[in-house]
Amino acid sequence: MKRHEKIERLLNAPEGEHYQFKEWKTKNSFKDALKICCALANCGGGKLVLGISDKRQRKVVGSTAFSQPERTCADLTDKLRVGVDFELYDDNGNRVLAIEVASRPLGLPIQVDGIAWWYAGDSLVSMPEDVRRNIYAESGFDFSAKICNGLTLDDLDENALNVFRQTWKTNSGNSGILTLPVEQLLRDCDAITDEGVTYAALILFGTRKAVRKHLRRAEVVFEYRSSEAAGPAAQREDFTEGFFNYFDRIWELVNLRNDKQHYQDRLFVFPINTFNERVVRESLLNAVSHRDYQLAGSIFVRQHREHLVVESPGGLPNGITVENILDRQSPRNILIASIFQLCGLVERSGQGMNLIYELAVREAKPLPNFSGTNAYFVKLTIGGKILDKRMLSLIKSIEDEHLNAITTDDYILLMNLFQGKDLGDIKPEKFEHLLELKILKRTDAGFEFRNGVMSVLTEILNGKSSDCQATSTVDWQSLAKGQIKKQILSFISNEDKVTSSQLAKYTGLTRGRIRTILQELVSDGVIAKVGDNRHTSYRLKGHDE
Repeated sequence: MKRHEKIERLLNAPEGEHYQFKEWKTKNSFKDALKICCALANCGGGKLVLGISDKRQRKVVGSTAFSQPERTCADLTDKLRVGVDFELYDDNGNRVLAIEVASRPLGLPIQVDGIAWWYAGDSLVSMPEDVRRNIYAESGFDFSAKICNGLTLDDLDENALNVFRQTWKTNSGNSGILTLPVEQLLRDCDAITDEGVTYAALILFGTRKAVRKHLRRAEVVFEYRSSEAAGPAAQREDFTEGFFNYFDRIWELVNLRNDKQHYQDRLFVFPINTFNERVVRESLLNAVSHRDYQLAGSIFVRQHREHLVVESPGGLPNGITVENILDRQSPRNILIASIFQLCGLVERSGQGMNLIYELAVREAKPLPNFSGTNAYFVKLTIGGKILDKRMLSLIKSIEDEHLNAITTDDYILLMNLFQGKDLGDIKPEKFEHLLELKILKRTDAGFEFRNGVMSVLTEILNGKSSDCQATSTVDWQSLAKGQIKKQILSFISNEDKVTSSQLAKYTGLTRGRIRTILQELVSDGVIAKVGDNRHTSYRLKGHDE
């Protein structure tokens, strides 16, 4: 039989940043496919080809991965926010699946769980920061990288430079940074160029006199307000100088009135600060690196007894909304964000908001609130009061086992589950990671939390607790049944025919429960029943007998 023309092209295509070949004869990992497709999109688009060996001379080996490619591509599109399509080929009985991924949009790297995947040769890696910076630069002007006319090295504060020097050295482990001449230090972080000294250098290291002369609107104002009433603040300090001169001071001011709350776990009582230091620092870092310095107005950090408000001019950056703020990163001042990363103030560019959300859930506090944000101003409210001390104990018990595996989406889903939020619009696939971690488990009635880890929460979800609203709006049985049907159809599609015993073993459900679902699938015309009694089996409708 003559080989399909497109198969021949694939066999001869160069593997690299635009083509990735995986045998995956039986492997069916959506997570791995998601990372690969993310990297392909970031590298300009390409194809993930399953069922062809990756080493030359390439061979068609066939793959059973992703038996429902339409659903897989829809899920990839949903996660990556770029177009994903597929083609299926049959090569002498061997199935080849080619998943085609469109290029990332201009000026925006694609990320999965906060990581922008990238191909360095054949290696899948986190995108290098210089590449990320160049991508962001595609979409617009970086004010912080602009040369500030008339600014010289003499206008930079010695103490701010020393704090930066020490912080960078600590993060990098490079002691040579401590002895670099000032000009070389600033050249190495791109704060100065052959053309002159940048606005980033002024904003981060400038003296009070220089900032007031060249960029008075770079001011940050701290206020403590004992009530919501209008009028003068109980305490106020203005900072019109380089960021590295005052960023520790702002935390000191917040911490002066940082009440401790307590929760009990068995026989032990643990304190929790109303304001988490990482959250306060990340909120300030976000404001400094994202605000629009070409607009009038200052950054305000307003502390109240149980919440903190950070306001900054400029609105959210282009392409960023409250809905996608955890999935899309686009720093308005790229050079400032890059310098923050060099000295370890942020782990990766754009990760601050994810961390703020995660820490809110981990401490059982309200999620960040952007009410009052508009096209010209961002208003971020950080809640400090523990919502439910039982939830705090439950989150702690999960983290003892799964701290490094839980994603931001998982944390938010757990928060919504505990608080009884309306989950009707949440896709069943969102629960898959919690199932994989065995925090959730499937039952004949639907989903429930694993005994011994979330027993109290299980009672709340079942409506047995008067202290928390029950999740009566969630049809758990329907959600679970839809997932089980997908599992069953996927299993049957890879077999000639199967029995209820095989499916019970595969899904972990009882044979009675499996038979009920099989009867529904037969009634729906999706599968066909073959034989009777002990010899009953099932196959996809339309398959030859």
